[in-house]
Order: sequence, then C-alpha cells, then structure tokens
Amino acid sequence: MTRKEKFTTDRLIKGLVKKYGSPLFVIFLREIDKRIQLFRGALPRVEPYYAVKANPHPSILRFLIKKGLGFDVASKTEIENIIKYGGKKEKLIFANTVKSPDALKYAAKTGVDLMTFDSEYELNKIAKFCPGARVIARIKVPNVGSVVELSLKFGVEPADAIALLIKAIKLGLKPAGISFHVGSQCTEVSNFIEALELASIIFHDALLKKIALEILDIGGGFPITHFDNEVDIFPSMAEKIGGEINRLFDKSIRVIAEPGRFIAGPACILITRVIGKSIRNNKHWYYLDDGVYGCLSGIVYDHCKYQFKVFKKGPTQLSTLAGPTCDSFDVVSVSEDLPELECGDIVYIENIGAYSIATATNFNSILPARVITINKEV
Repeated sequence: MTRKEKFTTDRLIKGLVKKYGSPLFVIFLREIDKRIQLFRGALPRVEPYYAVKANPHPSILRFLIKKGLGFDVASKTEIENIIKYGGKKEKLIFANTVKSPDALKYAAKTGVDLMTFDSEYELNKIAKFCPGARVIARIKVPNVGSVVELSLKFGVEPADAIALLIKAIKLGLKPAGISFHVGSQCTEVSNFIEALELASIIFHDALLKKIALEILDIGGGFPITHFDNEVDIFPSMAEKIGGEINRLFDKSIRVIAEPGRFIAGPACILITRVIGKSIRNNKHWYYLDDGVYGCLSGIVYDHCKYQFKVFKKGPTQLSTLAGPTCDSFDVVSVSEDLPELECGDIVYIENIGAYSIATATNFNSILPARVITINKEV
C-alpha cells in the first residue's frame, strides 16, 4: 500500500466510524476486481469458480456474477442465492462431497448437474436424487504446509478413483473429471505439483478405459498475506502451477479452480473500537466491540492470524485484545505490541474478507459487524 493509499484508507476508516459507529466490516469491490484480474493474469488457462463459503455477502456475489465468474457451491442455500442474484446454473459446481438429499433434489430441479463425490455411498445418493448428473471424483492429495488440512475429511484414494468412475457409469451418471484440494492457505507449491501429477495419471488411465474426462478442478488454497512484512508467494506459485498444467494436460481439458480466500480475503477491513480496559497480571487488556464470536471467528475456525492496527502513537507494550462477550474464550490475541489505548480508540484489521462474517455468530445476542460496501472505481 502506497503512502497516498494509506492516508486515504485511514481517513476513510475514521469517517466511517464517525458516520456509522462500530464494529464495521468494509468490503472494497475495487479490490475484488483487482484480485480477479490478478488470478486470471497469473493462471490464464484456469477458470475461477469462487468458493461461496469464503464470504457469501450479496454484494460480493452479485459483483462476481457481473464479472462472469463461476461458483463453487456447497449447499442448497448457496445455490438458491446464486440463482436469485442472477447467476447461471451452468456456472455452478456443487463441490461438497457430502450432500443432503434435499440439496440434491433442489440441484436436479434447478438444473445444477455438475458435482463432486469421494465415495460409493455418495454416488448412490447422487444417482437416486439427481439422476444423470455429471460427476467429478475428488481425490486425496498432500496438504503438507497448508494452514487448514482438508484431506483429513475429504478425498478418495487416487488408486480407487477409476473404479468409482466406472461405478458412476453403471449408475447412469456421467464421469466428467477429477478434482483435488491442497488445503486452505497453502504455502507449498509442491502440494499442487504432486496433486497435478496424480490427477494426470488418472486422466491417462481413464482414457485407456474409454472414459473421456473433460474437467480438471484444482480446488482452492491459493495463499494471501495477512501482515505487512509478508512476501506474496502467489505469483511464483502460479507460474509453476500453470506450467505443470500445460505440461501434463492436453489443451482440450477444461481447467477450473475454486478460489475463495484469494479473492475475498484482501478485499475487506474490520473496524473495531475499544469499549473496555483493565490491567490483569501486569498487562493491559483492551476489550473490543468485536471478537472471536463475531467477525474475528476466523481465529478459531480458520486458524488465522491477523495484524491489528491502530492510529494511536507512542511507546508500545505487549497487550491483550479480547472480545465483547461474557465468555473467557473470547480472547483475540495475548501478545500485541500496542501503545496505550483508551475507550473509543480504533483498532482495525485488514485482509479479513474470508471466513469472518461467514462464520460470525450472534452469541450473547451481540450482532456481527455492520457491513459497508465501497464500490468506487469499479
């Protein structure tokens, strides 16, 4: 962020608090647009299907529909919302490998027929409630180095993928491709490289067995930065991923991905204020008007670490930040180097667009932060 951009952001934050109070969750649609352009520029062969679960706010979904993105949906409600906002059923992949019968019935009713699976049980369910669907086998791949390991819960062993695709044919389904997920916030490009190699072997074996697969879904996991001193490794990762895709897969194979955090994460700021203060065990404690039961829920559910910023100047000391609920679990950070704050002082967090308002609750009947959408320069 340039000095001018920082000044503009600082002035904007103070202006929003003055106008609306706090906590506030601010979505910058121009940043969403920049992330889309960055992804498409770095991986030109890969079609982005936004993972709705990362941040399902209507302003984001409507904007992404306008920009022509596809969507990775995981529930009946997510399908309903995309359709309601003007999205096309042809641009959806039902990428939850464990779908409820009601959700499958709704998918069949609305014409959403592209979906993932990772077990014979799921194939039987799909065949019963969504006959004739196009199915993509999700394989288990390495998640080493990823903040959230997803192969613990999802993915069939690669050696079993062909047998399941043959089973799909016998059930009247249409095998369409292979998918994988290297884990959320993946920092090891080797995970992608190994997963692509595994997928290419399955594509080759499928062709030998006269199963014409047409789609490769490389999932999500593309990393973002949360701190000012972090190096953005996505460009170098994307160059290697794109190279391997071109080396291993014929140009006739359609390649899609499911970026969620990558698109929404850097596009949002959470603005909070200090509502209480104390000294406990010789350390300053500051109580914010949002916490781990609210938009900072990513600390719990997403294992995320954030950089907390203030406008106050002066000598700093290690301090604790806590949320507003009456639960002692609601501690945001125990080691923030901050100047002494007072009630009413602003504490804000950047790069918090993913898995924040999406997982926020109303615990203690404290409502999540008010959402403000900024759409200038888009």
